[in-house]
Amino acid sequence: MKELVEAIVKPLVDSPEHVEITELETKYQITYRLSVHEDDIGKVIGKQGRIAKAIRTVVNAAGSNSSKRIQFEIND
Repeated sequence: MKELVEAIVKPLVDSPEHVEITELETKYQITYRLSVHEDDIGKVIGKQGRIAKAIRTVVNAAGSNSSKRIQFEIND
């Protein structure tokens, strides 16, 4: 899943070397936290959050066969 998010995010940003994805797994959910360079946050979020929503949709669809809830966060 981390590779999927990286493949989506890295072409969007100007500094792909600063893209970091952290995976936190608990009993009932898996949380993916995305960190990018501060200049690229707007590019990942998009106008009115459209790109972030699309990334969340893809992550949820890819993790739908998992019994755990999938959560995607963008860190400032």
